[in-house]
Amino acid sequence: MSMEIDAVLGFAPDHDSPVPYMKRTRDYYQALGHAPYRWAHYAEVPFQPLRKPLAQSRVALITTAAPYDPSRGEQGPGAAYNASAKFYQVYSGASAADHDLRISHIAYDRKHSPATDPNAWFPLPALRRAVAAGRIGALTPRFHGAPTNRSQRHTVEADAPELLRRLQEDAAEAAILVPNCPVCHQTCSLLARHLEAHGIPTVVMGCAKDIVEHCGVPRFLFSDFPLGNGAGLPHDAASQDATLELALRVLEMAPAPRTTVQSPQRWPADPDWKLDYSNIERIPPAEIARLRQEFLRQKEIAKSLRTQTPA
Repeated sequence: MSMEIDAVLGFAPDHDSPVPYMKRTRDYYQALGHAPYRWAHYAEVPFQPLRKPLAQSRVALITTAAPYDPSRGEQGPGAAYNASAKFYQVYSGASAADHDLRISHIAYDRKHSPATDPNAWFPLPALRRAVAAGRIGALTPRFHGAPTNRSQRHTVEADAPELLRRLQEDAAEAAILVPNCPVCHQTCSLLARHLEAHGIPTVVMGCAKDIVEHCGVPRFLFSDFPLGNGAGLPHDAASQDATLELALRVLEMAPAPRTTVQSPQRWPADPDWKLDYSNIERIPPAEIARLRQEFLRQKEIAKSLRTQTPA
């Protein structure tokens, strides 16, 4: 009967709604032996309006992607989670140069995201096109990489002040933050809050709606895509430009904090992809056991790198 009604009224399947990443991630890591994780959550949200039109503003880009280092193991499309590629300190790169930034070090959607187009998670080329079109006044001379820390305290007390310092050095007048994994979305949300509280308007472009809204941010552009595609569809410059343009509109027009706008774009595949990510109910017991051992191994690798400065 339900399927008949869906067909008659044109309803989408019940699971064709934003993926519950907080619950999925919590259940997944508990099954691997990790303690229950408490996600960042605030009642109050800072909000800083733009001081002048975007066409006259200098905009900064913040990413959780990592610079490619061939000495750190496999980092290409489809590579398994690679803790060796992680970084633990803020880094910066020239906005005028091209960069090879990858996401093998974080838990993006490896099953459904091809991870073959960095422009889907690092919109520097789209931002340059926006500058050339006069939509944005200028980019800051540097973009900045934000470490993905499960420790909210470290993000708030160490990484956020350092990013603020660098954006102030660059005379940033607005910032766009693009997370990739579930914890990345929390990290960028905490950073956006800190920047906003210190006078820099922000917009987060991401795919994990529940995590960002639970934390509480000033502005959020939500794309209902698999993790790793917060800047638009891969290999689709028109989608990426449209996604950026929508984020810029949110940056300009949000009337108050906690403004979320959902992109109208759809992932070009069956919505059943939403059932897979970290869904412990879909993983056989033998695979859970293997994943538990791999999780412990990657955890030890990450521990050994925490004091290492990124390239």
